[in-house]
Parts: sequence; structure tokens; C-alpha cells
Amino acid sequence: MDRRDFLRLLSYGCLAAAGLAPAKSPAGQAQERERPIQFVFAQLKYRGGDWNPHALAVQPLMEELMQRTSVEAAPARREMTLTDPDLFSHPFLYMSGKYEFEPFNLDEIDILRRFLSYGGFLLVDDALGQPGYGFDQSLRREMKRIFPEKEFSRLPTAHPALRSYYLLWRIGGVRIVRPYVEGINIGATTPVVYCQNDLGGAWERDQLGNWINPCTPGGEPQRRDAFHLGINLILYAMTENYKDDLIHVPFIQRRLSR
Repeated sequence: MDRRDFLRLLSYGCLAAAGLAPAKSPAGQAQERERPIQFVFAQLKYRGGDWNPHALAVQPLMEELMQRTSVEAAPARREMTLTDPDLFSHPFLYMSGKYEFEPFNLDEIDILRRFLSYGGFLLVDDALGQPGYGFDQSLRREMKRIFPEKEFSRLPTAHPALRSYYLLWRIGGVRIVRPYVEGINIGATTPVVYCQNDLGGAWERDQLGNWINPCTPGGEPQRRDAFHLGINLILYAMTENYKDDLIHVPFIQRRLSR
């Protein structure tokens, strides 16, 4: 799918959210069902620690993504290492964990630096939520090796990643370790976004459809915020600064005026 196709689909999503989308004919519904997969949730496997703390988190997020937007997503995630030859075919990469993990080797450092410098996006999700320990400590160490001159900084509420679909004023998750997300900026883009509120824990359902982890202290609104952030970051990764495109201005103004 090229950028034009994605913008068209996203515009339809905005119309649907505003209740202005035209009714679909049976033929149109059949054609829609046949649309190819446009997004695959790629998750990074790394050595040491626990790369997979919430094995059932992705499918509920993909269901929400397809229900709330016009994006066709693969229901299952793609697990990959940094040396996977298909890494650069996936603009969105998710990395989660609870514990300290082994340092990347020099080849992996170079690959991830190139991935992030040339259009790739990494969502990092701390499932432990203890700043300075475990996964957080290892993650910040490795990011410093990848971008020695860069520092994590707090994303302002006006950042495009927090307004790419939903207008986010709160950051959800299983717990609220930080009421904001951090990012690493390269030029005008933010290819790394880091959340320490355990998003995957909030997305995760069991095989019977029940939520596995309670969200505290905010309950279900806090879980909803976690889903909204996930959807926003996926769309940001797929389009980056798409809201600079004039085609979206009327929809944005309409939503902001509510």
C-alpha cells in the first residue's frame, strides 16, 4: 500500500468517526473483505530477560485497530530478531520486557541504528515499571549505545504521535508509572517512543476474552487510553507527519471543534 492509499483509508476512518461515512453496499463489503493486509505487528526477540511478557496482547490491539480505523491488520504478530532479513519490511517494531537483557552485539547496534534512522519506528514498553532497574536500565543503556548523542525526552501533548488519530490527553497502561511517554528525536521525527506503564498488560485478554490484568488506579478508562495510544503509535509509524497533509485539515478542524 502506498501513502496515497493509506491517506484515503484513514480519511474514511475520520468520516466514520464523525458519522459521515457512506453506507457500504454488499459488493463494497465483499471488496473490503478482500483487501490485502496493510499492517503487521512486528515484535522484537532479544537475548536474556523476558522479551514476551504478554503473549496474548497483540490480537486484542489488532482487533481494536481494525474496528476503529480502516487499516487491515494481520491478526497475529510477527516475531523477529534484529538480524531477520525481513526487518526492514516492517516499519513498526515493538519491544517489551520486564528484566535486564543482554547487550546487543555490534552488528545489531548498527542494524537498529539504520532501521531507526531510515524510517523505522520502535515502540518500547516496560512491563515491569521500575525506573532505573530491570528492563528500563538495559533499554536506556542500549539506546545510548545506538544514539550516543541523543537523550530521551518527554513528548508534549501536541506531538503528532499523540494526535495521529485520537487526541490523547492521558497515557494509559496497567499502571501509571509516568503520566507521559518519552521519545528520541532524529530531526523532525521521533522514531523511538518509550512507555513505562505496561501497555501490553492492558491490551492482553485470555482465550475466553477476559482481561488478564486489572488497570490501576483508573480502571477501564485507563485501559481504553492504552488502546488509544497503541492505535495512535501504529498510525504514526505508518504515516509519520501525515497531519501536515492538507487533505486532513477539514477533519481535524471538525474534531477539534467538538
